[in-house]
Amino acid sequence: MYPTQQVKTEPINNFAKVMQAGPLNQVVDEQGLKPRINIDHDKVKNGLGQLVLTVVKLLHELLERQAIRRIDSGYLSEEEIERLGLTLMLQAQEIERMRKEFGLNEEDLNLDLGPLGKIL
Repeated sequence: MYPTQQVKTEPINNFAKVMQAGPLNQVVDEQGLKPRINIDHDKVKNGLGQLVLTVVKLLHELLERQAIRRIDSGYLSEEEIERLGLTLMLQAQEIERMRKEFGLNEEDLNLDLGPLGKIL
């Protein structure tokens, strides 16, 4: 069996202190101060709006793809195709309106999932 060697790094030690300290209100930094969380109301609102709109836009694109498959299959009547197209168009307009209301760019709705790539 190989001898074990313990490696200590500063970030891991800090993490260990936080985990051993218990509840957040008992943790103090080097100056003896409790950490504070600064939450900007507008950033939280826009962040949540961005997340929700990204999911809604993703679902919209999935619905569009499913609609195209159903149209190509030939199972829909002309009236059903017209209603489906109108519904998807109105949905896209509402997504666009909400995107502008939150002050988001089109690229803001295309979240990067790292190794999985962009969401849209």
